[in-house]
Amino acid sequence: MKIPEILLVETEHKPGSLASVLQVVGESGLLVENLNAVRRDQDKTVWELTLEFDEAVDLSLIDRIDSLPATRVIGKSDRVFDRHRGGKIETVAKVPLTSVQQLRDIYTPGVARVCLSIRDDPSLAREYTNIANTVAVVTNGTAILGLGDIGPLAGLPVMEGKAALFWHLAGISGVPVLIDETDPARVADIVAAIAPGFGAIQLEDIAAPACFEIEEELRRRLDRPVLHDDQHATGVVTLAALIRATAQVGRPLEECVVGQIGLGAAGMGIARLLLRKGVRELLGADVDERAYARLEALGGRRSALAEILATADIVIATTGRRNLIPPASVRAGQIILALTNPDPEIEPVVAIAHGAAVAADGKSVNNVSGFPGLFRGALDANARRFSAAMLIAAAETLAAHAPEGQLVPDPLDRGTHRAVAEAVRRAAEVG
Repeated sequence: MKIPEILLVETEHKPGSLASVLQVVGESGLLVENLNAVRRDQDKTVWELTLEFDEAVDLSLIDRIDSLPATRVIGKSDRVFDRHRGGKIETVAKVPLTSVQQLRDIYTPGVARVCLSIRDDPSLAREYTNIANTVAVVTNGTAILGLGDIGPLAGLPVMEGKAALFWHLAGISGVPVLIDETDPARVADIVAAIAPGFGAIQLEDIAAPACFEIEEELRRRLDRPVLHDDQHATGVVTLAALIRATAQVGRPLEECVVGQIGLGAAGMGIARLLLRKGVRELLGADVDERAYARLEALGGRRSALAEILATADIVIATTGRRNLIPPASVRAGQIILALTNPDPEIEPVVAIAHGAAVAADGKSVNNVSGFPGLFRGALDANARRFSAAMLIAAAETLAAHAPEGQLVPDPLDRGTHRAVAEAVRRAAEVG
């Protein structure tokens, strides 16, 4: 796993001092993510140097920097942990509370009138509460990122991150919900029991095959949108990337042979959406025999890693296994999306160097580009569920907004998320 770490390095204020530090960094095989002059005294400069460490890197780097003339490391910190300190989200009020009259209006006794109105007409909850702007971000911690089953509490930083992204990118109040339960029926019961307080349900980082059962059961039982993000938002962004990639190489997506390596939540969601889009031949491979029945029910064909690498025009990998794809197996002109985070099945630069026409990883082709607009559009349409048409509309909109030469748009571009939301809303209202 790559770890960004900040070093504060003091050097003499003279030519060559910083260059000597950077030479040591380069000789250690490290990448510099950012370099900034923090302060400059009469004869000293303090540099903030952000490096991308590998967990296995030799940390004697600091000693080697300290051994340079008139140079020393005066501090270090982990940027990721610093940004998580105290949590990433909070609940704030939307109305003022500066007088007793306001207190009586928003709480007792005034709130009773609103409660009784909603009792008599439940649809008024969309107007007089925040329900139409809320999403429960639900996990049981069984498939957190590429880390696996680490439990719901350890997954909370991811859920807080999702909630922060919902707010910043789509103005949605995301609420992390941790469920300490692995039985699919029990998880579905718990989510159904809390669902009345939310406008939609986002299932997150729940392992396959339980995630399929839970989503199907909740879609059957609830009258509000339910979306397993790892399946469907990943599928949306992957489809968008492939629309762009196949246009770049001049091949219709529908006519390409697609190989999906890994048939867990993400892999199955990608396969399902590509087949709905019209891909005619989709091969799938997985180490779990149980996955093939679900793939074949969708219209895909059972395959194996070697066959996919040897025959597919497009190779998509969502296995959780770093460096799974041997560089020598890459064929000239292939499109390769190695989407496992934090470490892909093959680094894009390596795939390109061995002949791939287009290659990307899960840092760029990431569901953050999809889920905010998907939920914003569904909430705005008061949709009861997500449809394939809504997902495809989101993917086509993302592809249309990607800059020239890119597979997906800037994930922080709020205009793109608004466009996705509008496309999803229209698709929902058409039915």
